[in-house]
Amino acid sequence: MRKLSAEEAAQYDNIIKGAQQMSLEDLQRGRLFGYCRISTPKQKLQRQIDNIKAKYPDAAIITEEYTGTTTNRPAWSKLEKQLRAGDVVVFDEVSRMSRNAAEGFDLYEKLFNAGVRLVFLKEPHINTEVYLEALQSQGVQMTGTDVDIILEAVNKYLMILAKRQIELAFQSAEQEVNYLHQRTSEGVRKAQAAGKQVGRATGAKVETKKAKEAKERIRRLSRSFDGTLPDEDVIKICEIARNTYYKYKKEISLGQ
Repeated sequence: MRKLSAEEAAQYDNIIKGAQQMSLEDLQRGRLFGYCRISTPKQKLQRQIDNIKAKYPDAAIITEEYTGTTTNRPAWSKLEKQLRAGDVVVFDEVSRMSRNAAEGFDLYEKLFNAGVRLVFLKEPHINTEVYLEALQSQGVQMTGTDVDIILEAVNKYLMILAKRQIELAFQSAEQEVNYLHQRTSEGVRKAQAAGKQVGRATGAKVETKKAKEAKERIRRLSRSFDGTLPDEDVIKICEIARNTYYKYKKEISLGQ
């Protein structure tokens, strides 16, 4: 499992400390967290953050990036260990908690039984408060007669329905990501069949922004190109290693 970087760990600890320094009234209610996760670079964390903050402005936000469908979620693992009865965790949608249906429902039940409240902005019908109300209401009231046999069966059925709603929400999230993966794979195959380049070409180089800027300065300053300065002066101005400088000069000469 990937460990949190020093910067991520420090940021996380500050969030936890801030949540722990709430007022007595806040502590009686439990701490409030928002968990945001993205699986790919194309997704945006800010949308989830904005959605949670709009409803729960005081939520301490925990973020996680590029985890895909794996269980490699160090920020979540650290948060889960800190959670206690009465705490609230808000998700923009159920897929942010888990995209695997079986794992998601197991985690839901585990946190529910530990007294942690879960809120899903896009699927409020499976919030733990709704599930708790279903448990506490006991559905149809008993009559003290033989009819209670039927009514007890009805109550059990209502509880099964409540549980099923939660399972369906996680299953729907898992099916959605599987469908997106399938569509992406089909798109790649069609593009390849049409002779289009998909992804980075074999042997293609990726040039960083820093390298591009350094080359531009070398081209502008060096007397080997458009400038008037000798190599030693350009190296000092660009603040790059000698080997890197000459490598860049060679690439510029080759038109790279």
